[in-house]
Amino acid sequence: MPTVLRWIAYPILLLAGLALIGIALLAIVVILAYPQLPSIEVLTDYQPKIPLRVYTADGHLIGEFGEERRALVRIADVPQVMKQAILAAEDERFYQHPGVDTLGVLRAAYANFTSGGKRQGASTITMQVARNFFLSREKTLSRKVYEALLAFKIENNLSKDEILEIYINQIYLGQRAYGFAVAAQIYYGKPLKSISLAEAAMLAGLPKAPSSFNPVANPKRAKLRQLYVLRRMHELGFINDKQLAEAQAQDLRIKRDVNEFAVRADHVAEMARQMAYERFQDDAYTKGLRVITTILKADQEAAYASLRRGVLDYDKRHGYRGAKGYVDIGKPGTAVDEVLEEALQDEHDSDDIYAAVILEAGPKLVKAYRRGGEIVQVSGDGLKFAQRMLDEKAPANKRLRRGAIINVQKDDKGAWLILQLPEVEAAFVSASPTDGAIRALVGGFDFNRNKFNHVTQAWRQPGSSFKPFIYSASLEKGFTPASIIQDEPLVVSAAETGSQAWEPKNYDGKYEGPMPMRTALAKSKNLVSIRILKSIGTQYAQDYITRFGFDADKHPPYLTMALGAGSVTPWQQLAGYAVFANGGYRIQPYIVKQILDDKGNVLAEAQPATAGDESLRAIDPRNAYLMDSMMHDVVRRGTATRAMQLKRGDLAGKTGTTNDFIDAWFCGYQPTLVGIAWIGFDQPKKLGNGETGGSAALPIWIGYMEKALKSVPESFMAAPEGLVTIKIPAEGAVETGGTATELIYKESLPPPPEIGEPESPQRMTFPAQNVSG
Repeated sequence: MPTVLRWIAYPILLLAGLALIGIALLAIVVILAYPQLPSIEVLTDYQPKIPLRVYTADGHLIGEFGEERRALVRIADVPQVMKQAILAAEDERFYQHPGVDTLGVLRAAYANFTSGGKRQGASTITMQVARNFFLSREKTLSRKVYEALLAFKIENNLSKDEILEIYINQIYLGQRAYGFAVAAQIYYGKPLKSISLAEAAMLAGLPKAPSSFNPVANPKRAKLRQLYVLRRMHELGFINDKQLAEAQAQDLRIKRDVNEFAVRADHVAEMARQMAYERFQDDAYTKGLRVITTILKADQEAAYASLRRGVLDYDKRHGYRGAKGYVDIGKPGTAVDEVLEEALQDEHDSDDIYAAVILEAGPKLVKAYRRGGEIVQVSGDGLKFAQRMLDEKAPANKRLRRGAIINVQKDDKGAWLILQLPEVEAAFVSASPTDGAIRALVGGFDFNRNKFNHVTQAWRQPGSSFKPFIYSASLEKGFTPASIIQDEPLVVSAAETGSQAWEPKNYDGKYEGPMPMRTALAKSKNLVSIRILKSIGTQYAQDYITRFGFDADKHPPYLTMALGAGSVTPWQQLAGYAVFANGGYRIQPYIVKQILDDKGNVLAEAQPATAGDESLRAIDPRNAYLMDSMMHDVVRRGTATRAMQLKRGDLAGKTGTTNDFIDAWFCGYQPTLVGIAWIGFDQPKKLGNGETGGSAALPIWIGYMEKALKSVPESFMAAPEGLVTIKIPAEGAVETGGTATELIYKESLPPPPEIGEPESPQRMTFPAQNVSG
């Protein structure tokens, strides 16, 4: 063999021998390692961790609980543009290679060699699936070998579409989002099927580095990655020039609040979560359970909006408190974006109320920096509430100046205004009086600021809103709505109060002398309520109120019970007033309708008892009817006349104001809907003079009922048997002989006069006792 040929042949033979040895060694590794690979049953029987989801009765998502936010989507339901974007970003030859892309490996190796370092990877979608399910993310040769072997094994057991479906559902995409379906909802607030080309490209760019390319945390880097994906889609022929240009120019609207749901019902969702966990423990968060609540989207939205408006209106009545704090941002013209963003990180936004830092402050214009870089300008009426704190004479630690931290909100016309986060709290709950199904529940002004559920957890004094239960008890002791009772001063001994001598007063300080019980309830006369309770007995009343679901031990048997000095929750008030609304039946409020598994099978279901079942009878139907009638008068001519703005004749209820204006209530209903509104401070203190149930709580109730009853026709309770009509003096016309009529229990009629005894007109006019103290 010529020398030259030998010099050529020997290296070739050497390389061939080394290659054969390498192939042999690789074959040995494969033979030894392949049987040791883990079973891929977890993929062939793919069951991802699906979080617990909570829905309204009409199908709207209100809460989600679990380590991983995930929504399972079938490959057939994934938009073509989303699949193409993923392939362009991650694995363009996915449908050609057998799990490992040898061309991609060679291309990456060449790129890394020429660039002088490890710059480019060659993981296929199949290899990423293998890594996510079976391997760590450590960068070692052995891990890469196992990853490749697992990729081959996966490809031998699953189709390409099955592998891609698993990838689309499993991959982490930032913000606790696992899978593209839930990522579309989190980042854009829309289902995956509705995303645009530009939005798909943004999502497809996330798997490489979810933290770095996250459009919420790093919008600039996310945009650069999105543009890269769009270019790759264009290069691969997935999109044309026009589509590329339009997608590159599209302004993406990213949801900044990643916890936002279609309906604001955080306290409801938390109640549902607790019930699911109590029954299913940790499985509740991973098995895809669905909890269907009883609330309705429209009702919940109305309740949430009305409560927020009522609380903010109360807050505005009590003045602006000034700047929340200050940030040192130097002189005007200084670049301070990072300083401002850092300062605002610790400030809480509350729905549409945002924290901001003042950049410029004057009596006619305030400019402020909002999180994300928006410059807000407030002028005109938007400054009125805070005008006092813009004055040079304002307290130095409260004055609005450059660097002051404030809260801003847009009004109905889109103009910015300065306001403040309220310190007061509130609660609202409504339900059907027929079966107790909760229609709306708002446990506080802002769940993220205060998770305490004031509907179910707040034990507060009910004040005058408790009087109807005392009046109801008195009807069973012979009183009637026509009973005349003295409204005049009274001194109660220490023995009767359980503590010290007591000289109660009416809330308005006025006394009007003898009046019918109906009028006394309408005007919320404290002295009349005390005289009624004194007459029927405190022990009897304490026992009687348990018929409505109240705890006897929370209402000590003293005369102060007449003014609502015990403790109730809004939830209890709801159940109590439902008895009056439904004709005398005690129903149990409930908020969870069903719990379903991930396939829609019913795991648990409420079986509510309904009004009409006589086993649920709490009070005489005549009692319920008369109380309903008297509480209609509270609305028509008493302390709740503001509710007449709804222009309905079928509303009934009772205001409640506790001593020193600590708590304010309105508890009311229409025959198909009961609603309870409360407002007060978590650490009890005075709401302010004049902040009664009628002025502070009733507007919340009205705002809700205005929407909830919009298409509901008027209806009234039918009079039960056993009532009779009597004539009584018309109020204010006794001296002129004017008369009116009143319904009373049939047995309350006086016995007929004995033969020869003249009939007593006075007795026939006032069949029940006259209580004077």
